[in-house]
Amino acid sequence: MDALAPDVAKEAAGIRAAEMVEDGMVIGLGTGSTVLFAMQQISRKVRDGLDITGVPTSFQAAMRARELGIPLTTLDDYPVLDLAIDGADQVDPGFRVIKGRGAAQLREKCVAAAAGRFIIVSDPGKLVTMLDAAVPLEVLPFAVTPVQSVLKGLGGEPVLREGQKKDGPVITDNGNMVIDCRFGCIHQPEQLELILTTIPGVLSCGIFCGFTEKTTVIVGDVPGARILSR
Repeated sequence: MDALAPDVAKEAAGIRAAEMVEDGMVIGLGTGSTVLFAMQQISRKVRDGLDITGVPTSFQAAMRARELGIPLTTLDDYPVLDLAIDGADQVDPGFRVIKGRGAAQLREKCVAAAAGRFIIVSDPGKLVTMLDAAVPLEVLPFAVTPVQSVLKGLGGEPVLREGQKKDGPVITDNGNMVIDCRFGCIHQPEQLELILTTIPGVLSCGIFCGFTEKTTVIVGDVPGARILSR
């Protein structure tokens, strides 16, 4: 049987993730196209009487949630969340993840840390045997040049992310810049995450290794969706 087209797979994963949201929950709402499908399904359940509140990980997620009628709150009011739903750029067999294509990985990591369960929604193309995608880093503008020098010294290939439909670099919701750095195959992602996050000026990197024990991966597939968990 043929695999689902990516958008159909994403929708299937998003709808299945929404089924995990229960009445009274406070949930993290990630950024990206796959999470949007989950939010649309959650919105339908809210209209049918579901009582939930969401913590968005970006301006985009907040705007979408408001348009869909999903009530919002903050980590200030709810520092502990029931679960968070988010996407990923890559997921390896140990549930280690690279995230950050939407330049929201810093807030996404904060929300994931606060959540009791971390739900990753994905199409099959995001599942890999070894992480090798470019690693996004959120960096203070003041420190961009020295951070790039350190990354080159680590064998990386750093590129300052440029904006689309605007001149100049991408600016995150926190007022910082994004460096995408390729390292080839990442044989020790935990070690690389630690090294990258201790570089002065780096606020967060897109390698997520600290949440594997509470991660569930929902993969849109034929038929419906597969649920992968430890």
